[in-house]
Amino acid sequence: MALLDTLLAANNLKTTPRMGWVLRGVAEAESVAEHSYGVAFVALALADVAEASGEGDGFDRGKLLSMALLHDLAESVISDLPLPAQRFFPAGAKATAERAALSELLAGLPGSQGLLALWEEFEEGSGPEARVVRDADRLDMLLQAFVYIERTGNRALAEFWDSPAARAPFEFAVSQRVYAALRDRYDRYTR
Repeated sequence: MALLDTLLAANNLKTTPRMGWVLRGVAEAESVAEHSYGVAFVALALADVAEASGEGDGFDRGKLLSMALLHDLAESVISDLPLPAQRFFPAGAKATAERAALSELLAGLPGSQGLLALWEEFEEGSGPEARVVRDADRLDMLLQAFVYIERTGNRALAEFWDSPAARAPFEFAVSQRVYAALRDRYDRYTR
């Protein structure tokens, strides 16, 4: 049964650790499923604040949350490939593998093409919901890095604050404000 197979595969995310944390010595690193929850919640909160401040106009919450839940689903098959490992693969290889894995995972579902299209939109950052979720993905990583540093004192995680993901501009002003406040808190904590 296609639905059951998809659900069982997706369940793997609950036990698939985020390898970037593992490689840096974080014991009991968050799972990909925990990260996906974080991205969904951050995206929902960002969309609400963006709309309230006039920065966004009518985000489709269903689309936004679907993208957040789908964005790393392929990792239930290919696992979480950390940035240090990705540099050994040809350009575009990770995206190609993720696209193939997600296509296979969703193949038997009636809405598979629509779900795959949402994932593609996220990957391209082509719509407002995709841009919110992309901001949320980066913010959730930085929030988690701060929590791990605060909880464990693991200074190896400092590199996350200097990574291209941390330094790149955010799409939305609310995301930039959250980042600036978090960066300030991180800087004060690590002094």
